[in-house]
Amino acid sequence: MAPPLAAPRFHAALPRGLLLRPRKPLRSWRRAARPDDQDLYVDDDIGDGFSFSGGELGVCVYACAGCKSLGGFLSALMLANMGIDAGKYAEAEGPSKSDEWFAQGRMVKAHALYGNKEKAKDPFFGLTMGSGSQSSGDVFNWFCVEAGSSSNPTVLLIHGFPSQAYSYRNVLPVLSDKYRSIAFDWLGFGFSDKPQPKYGFDYTLDEYTSALESLIDAVAPDKLSIVVQGYFAPIVVKYANEHQDKLNHLILVNPPITDKHAKLPSTLACFSNFLLGEVFSQDPLRASDKALTSSGPYMMKEEDATVYRRPYLVSGASGFALNAITRAMGKDLKAYIESMRSILASDSWNTKTTICWGLRDRWLTYDGVEDFCDGLKHNVVQLPMAGHHAQEDRGEELGNIIKRILR
Repeated sequence: MAPPLAAPRFHAALPRGLLLRPRKPLRSWRRAARPDDQDLYVDDDIGDGFSFSGGELGVCVYACAGCKSLGGFLSALMLANMGIDAGKYAEAEGPSKSDEWFAQGRMVKAHALYGNKEKAKDPFFGLTMGSGSQSSGDVFNWFCVEAGSSSNPTVLLIHGFPSQAYSYRNVLPVLSDKYRSIAFDWLGFGFSDKPQPKYGFDYTLDEYTSALESLIDAVAPDKLSIVVQGYFAPIVVKYANEHQDKLNHLILVNPPITDKHAKLPSTLACFSNFLLGEVFSQDPLRASDKALTSSGPYMMKEEDATVYRRPYLVSGASGFALNAITRAMGKDLKAYIESMRSILASDSWNTKTTICWGLRDRWLTYDGVEDFCDGLKHNVVQLPMAGHHAQEDRGEELGNIIKRILR
């Protein structure tokens, strides 16, 4: 049995002295409740979180001794500028929600890195990056969480962009009685490796397709069903088209499938902006909370929000990866969507396919989805109360829908 995993700590990302002057009031939060009366948080403010004025960030830094990476410094700076007490993440006693989730998983090695394994350097000053931005070896580490007996049929749960395997935490137990379900973090997300772009992995869509094949060979060498949500769906369809004999069923959850879906929403597109994209992608709230809450009627507990923030708090590696994948999406997403539409409409496509759609998606319109599926062999299942990240909004409901589909 593998030794227990230990989640990376946040101490290294914090500067010893930081004086910041906020330009904007703190975000407003209100209490909300789902039908089961469980207390949850919903973000009322979908604003930018912090502002620029006269070309200057609204902060004043007087010391940054102790920062071990540029990304770590920027992460701490952004938190303080938004009124978040970063110290509480470093000093919290007892295991956090993130620690508990990390302890449920294991690392799987898959997909060899390219190049000469040179030490990664930051793109600004050419300084050697911290361990979080370095490749962990000749083959990448992927964080996977598994539920259910290995003798049951396998279901692979693939999160969207930007998200984590944690988004399937309420789906996994629903499937575990009948299926061996596996959720994983893509490279660049969650607890999986986050190599600096140009040092073993560049986060292109073609690379993700090849990497997915390597991971599936490692965790599910036999037949399986796949559930994929959001903007990674075209990558999975490309893989599935080349491995139809391996698939039992494909379930697409709020995939970008029409021509209108080819352009990233501004909440995500901002991470690809020249220079500002590098800054925005190091902002833990913009990269996690805002990206999730702006896509639908999103409700989550603060303790869940901290899990999504954690990678951006630990080091700058997650931010650099987010910047790179956003640029790749902006460049190649349209072509991948066109290819996915062509594959799903082809006479040679024989894989059972279902599209599940959260109707309260603020990023991708439902217009044209049913029209595309008309005349094809694909079923459409609606989730009226879910947004773009349906597995996060209505995890148990989606889990039961998946079970019905696979039966």
